[in-house]
Amino acid sequence: MEKEYEQARRKVKDLKDFYNHLFAYILVNVTLFIINLISTPGMWWFYWVTIFWGIGLLWHAFGFLNENKFLGKEWEDKKIEEYMKKEKK
Repeated sequence: MEKEYEQARRKVKDLKDFYNHLFAYILVNVTLFIINLISTPGMWWFYWVTIFWGIGLLWHAFGFLNENKFLGKEWEDKKIEEYMKKEKK
């Protein structure tokens, strides 16, 4: 029961961290768009931040959504068990 609670608590924390990241991304990029629109309307530069930070945000989402599928906790546990069996032989 304790293990399941800790896993659920960690997932909720990870989801909360992702939502905070997404909120910051939206807020900062809207602000940069407004600054860009006011200061240099003919030269668009805000989208560089949007693109590269967006890549980081997608990486965060991918890591959060696939945490147990690819190189996650379940994979680690399976590999540890596999190596322990090999050592016993």
